[in-house]
Amino acid sequence: MGYQKVVISGIDTAKLEVLKESEKMALLREYQDTGSKAARDRLIQGNLRLVLSVIQRFSGRGEDMDDLFQIGVIGLMKAIQNFDLSKEVRFSTYCVPMISGELRRYLRDYHTVKVSRSQRDLAYKAMQAKEQLTAENGKEPNVGEIAERIGEARADVVLALESITAPVSLFEPLYSDSGDTLYLMDQISDPNTDESWMHEMAIRDAIRKLTSREQNILNRRFLQGKTQVEVAGEIGISQAQVSRLEKGAIAKIKAEL
Repeated sequence: MGYQKVVISGIDTAKLEVLKESEKMALLREYQDTGSKAARDRLIQGNLRLVLSVIQRFSGRGEDMDDLFQIGVIGLMKAIQNFDLSKEVRFSTYCVPMISGELRRYLRDYHTVKVSRSQRDLAYKAMQAKEQLTAENGKEPNVGEIAERIGEARADVVLALESITAPVSLFEPLYSDSGDTLYLMDQISDPNTDESWMHEMAIRDAIRKLTSREQNILNRRFLQGKTQVEVAGEIGISQAQVSRLEKGAIAKIKAEL
C-alpha cells in the first residue's frame, strides 16, 4: 500500500514504520517488564500512523495539524503506559479512544463555542471515567456505566459529552492496520444483540410520543449534528429554549425506558 508524502511536526509520514500486532505485544511486554526506553520509542514510532488516522477526524476545525499530532502522540504514550497485557484486546482498539480523549480534552480547553463551566467539568469527569473503565475492562464502557462510576444522571452525562463532541458516523473508518479496518462501531457495544435491538425499538417508541417540536429539535441536534445555536436560528427560538426543550425531550425518553 502506498502513502502520499506528508510532513507533520518534521516527520515524513510516508516513511513511518507500521508494526504487526505480534510486534506491538512483544514490545509492550518488554517495556512493561524492563522499562526499556528503546522498546517504548519503537512503539511510539510504530504507531504514529494510528495517530495520523485519528487526528483526521478532528481536522477542518481551524486547528494546526502539527498541534493535533503532538497532542495525539501524548494520548499514544498514555496508552502505552496503561495498556493491560492480560486483557484480550488489540492495542489499536485500546489506543484509539485514548488518543481521541486526549484530543477532545485539548479541543475542549480551546473550544470556540461557549459551554458552561459545569458541563465542561462534568464532561471532563465522564471522559476520565471512560478511560479508567476502558483500562480496567479492556473495552469502552457505555454511557450508563460512565454515569454510574461518577454518580451522575445518564441524561446529564449525555448532554455534557454532546456539548464538547462533534458527531461522527458509526461506520467511519478510524484506522486500517494491514487491511484490518477499525471502525467507530468497534469502539462501542455490539449492536447485533437481541437486547440492543429491543432497546432500540423502545427508544423509537419513546421518540414517537414526543411533540413534533421536540422530535424536530432532536433530529437537528443528533442526526444532523447541529449546535443548539444553529437550531435556535433555524426554528426561531432562543438557544436557552432549545436547551430546555432538548433536556425535557431526553428526560421523557429516559422516563419511558
